[in-house]
Amino acid sequence: MSSPKVLFGFHAVGVRLKTAPQSIVEIYYEATRRDARMRQFLDRAREAGARLIEADSLRIAKLAGSHGHQGVAARVQPLAQITSLDELLEDLEAKGTVNPLLLVLDGVTDPHNLGACLRVADGAGAHAVIAPKDHAAGINATVAKVASGAAETMPYFMVTNLARTLGELKERNIWIIGTSDDAPRTLYQADLKGPVALVLGAEGEGMRQLTRKTCDELVSIPMRGVVESLNVSVASGVCLYEALRQRS
Repeated sequence: MSSPKVLFGFHAVGVRLKTAPQSIVEIYYEATRRDARMRQFLDRAREAGARLIEADSLRIAKLAGSHGHQGVAARVQPLAQITSLDELLEDLEAKGTVNPLLLVLDGVTDPHNLGACLRVADGAGAHAVIAPKDHAAGINATVAKVASGAAETMPYFMVTNLARTLGELKERNIWIIGTSDDAPRTLYQADLKGPVALVLGAEGEGMRQLTRKTCDELVSIPMRGVVESLNVSVASGVCLYEALRQRS
């Protein structure tokens, strides 16, 4: 069995309690915190049969690697997950999902941004998030907390060569739509009803040149104020929810 990892915060631990309580090794909670939220959380943990351990805030912070733990951290066994993008796409095909919706992040290295992107991808019903191994944040406790449980449910694939992966998606008839400030058409003019991968670059730099060249189409998000661009997680939300709107 692989070694346990740590989740912290009410959302991240709460989602694991709900979806896979048997994978929880133990939950540490701050005994001095006696508010309604903590009481409700402990009731759910007891109902699920989780092992509860009283601890002080400092001990939980050391375990979580963060002071933003809200008085709750859990040691959990990793869940069995689909291990490759190919496996996921074949699984979707077998289930009759003809229009996959994928989010591709090129150069998003901040764990808070990644966590927020996973959360919005989960909310909009995307099937996976893809990023390059050498140019992206990995999943850690901070990502899991910001994702509010979505780091557990949203497949996240870090690929060796992003341009090659986008080429392979094209071979599966998935349309690659990149976002760029200087694109001639807006997001709202694009057809997002079919199989689509939406590609977003990091704030400031945007997509890398090779990634940009690999896209089938470039679109912009209309900006009406003085700021030039949106935070990548906000931009992901705008794009994914437009796809959801069109598909509804």
